[in-house]
Formats: sequence, C-alpha cells, structure tokens
Amino acid sequence: MKLIIQLVLWVIIIFLGWQLYNSVIGPVQFNKKKVVRYEKVIAKLKDIKAAQMAYQEINGGFSGDFDSLVRFLDTAQFAITERRDSSYADVAKNKAYGIDEGYYIDVIVVDTLNFASVKDSLFRGDDRYKTIMNVPDTDAKFEMKAGKLDKNGILYSVFEAKVVKNIVLKGLDKDLIKQEEQINSVDGVNGPYIKVGSLTEISTSGNWPKLYDKKAQ
Repeated sequence: MKLIIQLVLWVIIIFLGWQLYNSVIGPVQFNKKKVVRYEKVIAKLKDIKAAQMAYQEINGGFSGDFDSLVRFLDTAQFAITERRDSSYADVAKNKAYGIDEGYYIDVIVVDTLNFASVKDSLFRGDDRYKTIMNVPDTDAKFEMKAGKLDKNGILYSVFEAKVVKNIVLKGLDKDLIKQEEQINSVDGVNGPYIKVGSLTEISTSGNWPKLYDKKAQ
C-alpha cells in the first residue's frame, strides 16, 4: 500500500512539474513560432503595399482585387522623366507695354526619357508577385479592399489588406492565440488582424511595430 501511495505521489509530482514547465516554456515557444510566421506575413504585406503604391502612382487610385493588381504588375511601366526649367515670352504683358520682349513666364518642363518595368523595379526579376495574394504557409488568401474616403469634403483613395491572426497561428496553443488576438501594446501587432493600409483612415502603414520592419528587410 505504501508503495502504491509513493507511485501515485510521484505521478502527481511529475504531472505538476510538467504543467509548470509548460506554463513557463509554452509561451516562450509560442512567441518564437509566432515571430517567424509574422515575419513572413509582414514581408508579403510590404510587397502588397509596394504594388499598391505603384498602382496608385500610375492609375490614380488603389486596386481592390489581386487579379487586377497582378495584371498591372505584369504589364505596367514607370515613366523615367527629367524636370528642367524653361521660360517663354509673356506676349500679352509685352504687348500691353508696347515691347516685343522683356517679360517672360517661367515654367517647369517634364521630359519623358524612357520607361521601366514596374515588376522589375519593385521585385528585381523575382516572380513572387504572382503569389502576392497567398498567406505564407497556409491555404488562405489575404483579404483586400480599396475605395474612397471622404475627409473634409475631399475624397482620398484608400486600401486595406489583412489576414486574421488565428489563420497565421493555426496549430499553436489556442489559449495563447486568443491572448494574442487581444494584445494592445507598442511592441505587439495589435488587434485580431495583421494588416496594411486602412479603409477608415488615410494610412498606408502596417499595424506591426518597427521590430518587424527591421526583421522583414
């Protein structure tokens, strides 16, 4: 009987020790895996932002779907321009003063010198832009929308691309995932999403801290 009690006590001790170990090591391991996964997702969101900024520069607004964004990257070109100062005679003013010349209007002339492929400029020969919609290491795709935002009577183009954290963190501790979805700190990715841009604010920034910008470079 004494031996059985000792065995039961040892089992309890081992179980409690294992629980204590997990309570300490679990969050550490979770955080390591989280950071690795977040880095990959943020690198993709930075690519989406770069593509959207190029799209806006050429088309005057953002794209609301990945098919049009990829088609744009496949075909679009940046104009390589040169700005120079120039001037021409102010005919009306010279005529008013009864002179042939003397007054000039200064202007800035923009000359188009050449064109450069957008995809080569942004991705340097890498074709990863073709899978820009895929969330790394998952079967999911980023959500992306674009639209107009009225601020003080002025319409601004906006876009937002995002993915819920529980997709990125799938397979890890569910309780720790729930905690991560509610995080609100200067060193964390706040809220239930990892995202770039906004449909409710004039912003093309991501919601991750600078730590991840350094890691994603």
